[in-house]
Amino acid sequence: MRGSDFAELRAFAAIVEHGGFARAAAHLGMSASALSQTLRNLETRLGVRLLNRTTRSVAPTEAGAQMLARLLPAMEEIDTAVAQAIARRQNPSGRLRLNVTRVAALHYLAPLIAPFHRQYPDIVLDLSIEERLVDIVAGGFDAGVRLHEKLAKDMVAVKLGGEVRMRVVASPAYLARYGRPLTPDDLRQHRCLNYRWPTNGNLYRWEFERDGVKRDIAVEGPVIVDEPEVLVRAALDGAGIAYLFEQQIATGLADGRLLPLLDAWTPPFPGFYLYYPANRQTPRPLRAFIDFARQWTEQGA
Repeated sequence: MRGSDFAELRAFAAIVEHGGFARAAAHLGMSASALSQTLRNLETRLGVRLLNRTTRSVAPTEAGAQMLARLLPAMEEIDTAVAQAIARRQNPSGRLRLNVTRVAALHYLAPLIAPFHRQYPDIVLDLSIEERLVDIVAGGFDAGVRLHEKLAKDMVAVKLGGEVRMRVVASPAYLARYGRPLTPDDLRQHRCLNYRWPTNGNLYRWEFERDGVKRDIAVEGPVIVDEPEVLVRAALDGAGIAYLFEQQIATGLADGRLLPLLDAWTPPFPGFYLYYPANRQTPRPLRAFIDFARQWTEQGA
């Protein structure tokens, strides 16, 4: 249907609803003469008379009444659809699928879930938590959250939170038995708790930097896992030395059950970013989440 066809049908319905050309024209924001011409165009196109006109009133003909009975429910459906579209524009709704790492989910996204839903109650956050790198487009995700160094170049990146830091830690019991490493190289003589990358199965090489000097150390020890929380517990229990995000071991450091090691070699670095494809339209739920996350970060929440 052409736009002019719909306008003619809308004009016909308005004339019947308002009982005359003058009131219908005022409702539609057009002149009575223009409205009269619109109706004539419709009747000419259909080849049937739709209204009986007198100097005092107008009333639909039998053909007009039959058409109006079918037309009004359809127009009501159209009006409802338009209203819903406007409401969705004003109040974003729908499912937002995010692929995130465990640390990002627990320490960056979890705290903002409740305040985000208070502001956007009609958006469903669908979080897929995994450590392996995935193609978010192929996986059907709207966005992902990763460290900046892991992002593809063709992605738009939005900072989440501030810098992050990895810390080398061990329990007092472990240090009393095996001693304290003073340099990254000393770790080769210690029982270190290894992490396996879920992406390729390789062991994580512990990364250090001091005064512009970078070192990657391959460590050995009694355990290899792909779940960081196991390493936290193993370190607390004295099984060995662990290298973890500061957020993961904050409680152990605060209460003295874990002691920091080699802090001069573990400076902060750029943290987590929300990222999404640059070459496609941003869904409204994602745009709402991005704006909220930016405000959350700026406020230091």
